[in-house]
Amino acid sequence: MSGNTTNDGKIVLCGSNAYEKKYYFNKDFDRIPDSIKEELNIMSVLFTEEVGGIFLIAFDEEGLPIIQTDSDADDFYYDEVSAGLLVKEVQKKKRELFEALGLYYRVFILKEDPAQILKSLGDE
Repeated sequence: MSGNTTNDGKIVLCGSNAYEKKYYFNKDFDRIPDSIKEELNIMSVLFTEEVGGIFLIAFDEEGLPIIQTDSDADDFYYDEVSAGLLVKEVQKKKRELFEALGLYYRVFILKEDPAQILKSLGDE
């Protein structure tokens, strides 16, 4: 990851690194309410405390939030299976949060028309 993007060009919202014991929040998203920022912080840190490695929430080119996890090559304690299961659990439990983050990204970052977004959501 360099700056605010991943190696594959996704825009990083936040992440936690178990190796450095650090949490990162992208300042481009400062307008997100503090309660949401706190929830993201807790979710990220708890994830890396449980399975280790690196945890990121990023946005793809369409504005959909995605979770990425990774580990150092020599980290024998990191369990990809457990990490994958925990990602699915987080996505399920925090579905509404991720939907709201996707809408936020589309309106405030991609500058899409909110009326068009709502219309397209109604058509689904």
